[in-house]
Amino acid sequence: MFNFRCIQNVLQYLKFLFFLLIENAFCIFTLRKKSFAGEIVLITGSANGIGRQVALKLAPLGVTLVLWDIDDEGNKETSRLAQQNGASRVFVYHCDCGSREDVYEQADKVRKEVGDVTILINNAGIFVGKKFCELTDEDFEKTIRINFFSQVWTCKAFLPAMVACNRGHLVSTASAAGLLGLYRSSDYCASKSAVIGMMEAINSELYHGGKHGIKTTIICPCFINTRFIKGFKSTKPCLFPVYDPEYVASRIVDAIKKEKLYLIMPPAVRLLGFKIFVPRKAVLFLESYVKITESMEEAFGRKKKD
Repeated sequence: MFNFRCIQNVLQYLKFLFFLLIENAFCIFTLRKKSFAGEIVLITGSANGIGRQVALKLAPLGVTLVLWDIDDEGNKETSRLAQQNGASRVFVYHCDCGSREDVYEQADKVRKEVGDVTILINNAGIFVGKKFCELTDEDFEKTIRINFFSQVWTCKAFLPAMVACNRGHLVSTASAAGLLGLYRSSDYCASKSAVIGMMEAINSELYHGGKHGIKTTIICPCFINTRFIKGFKSTKPCLFPVYDPEYVASRIVDAIKKEKLYLIMPPAVRLLGFKIFVPRKAVLFLESYVKITESMEEAFGRKKKD
């Protein structure tokens, strides 16, 4: 009897999974997209790179932009370019996302001066590029604060208002490095793994709490040509290209429009999901094949020597 019930439960789950896959396929073909008009969008790390490009992509779509960064000059330039691109309302704030006090203080200002944030794009982050034993405690703590805890604090600050009206969107920039530990990236991988786990948990809580009007999107790109990995070259660009920030930003905006849970790029990153089914040596062989250690040493080992 016990075995029969187990088999029955498994079959019911497989049936449910089948219908979900069919539903997902239809969603892909129907291409339902949300409108951005009237949304209040807060972007952390908006002074350059992906953050700036996302702001510029959203600028002509009728949103109110709220820009957070510690680089005041870069943030002002993003504001200027966004207004040039059609943004009518842009608010610039100096915010150290690695400081809990600063995040909560600036969040209070935003609520009073702009209103409740309806789309939160957590993009602020750093990358050190040192081996584990080379990282100081301060290096590790700083990476975790900026890459992970900043997202904890911003979600704590803005999610309650979204829950109250059952409307909003949380967008978190994680990384393919959050799916697999990479050479010279122990602190970074730890922070991005934490982001993915937290966002999946929040998504679960919202779903089971009946807050289906609040969406979550987790961004997991591989290599992007930003100031953090300047000089990095992929030896297998057909599998793991180094993307331009503008292209990544366009994919992020599209993922938000389509309310995707995950944006994983390039497609080869999806293979990392199979790592638990293969021997560890197979994963290490893949790293050797794409020469990730050589590329990281060339980009970051050289910086250390310089």
